[in-house]
Amino acid sequence: MEGRNTSDLTGRVAVVTGGASGIGAATVEALAARGAHVAVADVRVDVAEAVAARDRPGQGSVFAVALDVRDEGSVAAAVGKVIDELGRVDVLVNSAALTDPAHQARDGAVASAELEVWEQTFAVDLHGLMLVCKHALPSMIATGCGSIVNISSNSSLAGDLGLAAYASAKAGVNSLTLSIATSYGKQGIRCNAVSPGGIRGPSFRTIIPQEVQDVMERNCLLPSLGEPEDVASVIAFLASDEARFITGQVLRVDGGMLSQLIHVPSVRAIQAQPAEEVS
Repeated sequence: MEGRNTSDLTGRVAVVTGGASGIGAATVEALAARGAHVAVADVRVDVAEAVAARDRPGQGSVFAVALDVRDEGSVAAAVGKVIDELGRVDVLVNSAALTDPAHQARDGAVASAELEVWEQTFAVDLHGLMLVCKHALPSMIATGCGSIVNISSNSSLAGDLGLAAYASAKAGVNSLTLSIATSYGKQGIRCNAVSPGGIRGPSFRTIIPQEVQDVMERNCLLPSLGEPEDVASVIAFLASDEARFITGQVLRVDGGMLSQLIHVPSVRAIQAQPAEEVS
C-alpha cells in the first residue's frame, strides 16, 4: 500500500440507500468528494435527483436511482441498474430508515405498542436493509472485494423512554452486520456498522424538542452535538482501504455519549455550581 492514498475512492461504485437527506445525503457528498461514483437510492426520487444534480467539479459522478427497500422487486431493479450502468457495486451504505416524525411519534414503549408500527419499522429499518445487502453481495463476491456500512443507532445499545420498535430493529442491524462480516469476510467483503448518537440531522431537529436537545448536549462529552457530516466522514473511512482490516464492528459516533458513567452529568452539574450554592 506504500505510496497510495488509501482514503481515495476514485473509480469505486457506491450505493447509498436513503441518500436523499440527513446522514445519507452527507455520505453521498463524502464519497463523491473522494472520487467515488455514487448512486443516490431513495424512495423520494425527486429529492434524490436534486441531490444528484448538485455541482461537484472534480469529484465523482452522482446519479439518482428509485428504491423502495420494502419491495424486493424494487431493490433488485435498483441494484441491477447500478450494475448495468457501472459494472459492479464496491461500496454499499445502508442509511434508509423510517424516521418520519408522525411515524416515530407512534413508536412508544412496549405496553402501548402498535403492531402496525413495529411491522412498518422492521420492514424498512431491518428487512429492507437485508434485501439491499442480499442483492448487492453477489457483485461483491464476483469481484472479491467490497465494503458494506450499515447505519445503526445508539438506541440499539442502551435503553430509552420510547422508540422501542426503532431500537429493536437497529439492534437487529447490529447482529446482521456481524453475520455478514462472518459469512463473507473470506471473500474479501467487509461489513461494519456505525452507531450515531446526538446527530443534528433534519429528523432530529424536527422530532426532538429543543429542551431535550439541550439535555443531550449537556450529556455529550464534547462541547456540542454532532452533524450528519461527522458520521459521513467515518462511513467514508470504513468504505476506504484505510479500513481494510476492520470488519464486524459497531462503531459509535456519538461524541462519547455512551462512554461515561451514568452519574457523571449530575456530578458535573454539581461541580459547576458556585461554592455557596453547594454548601
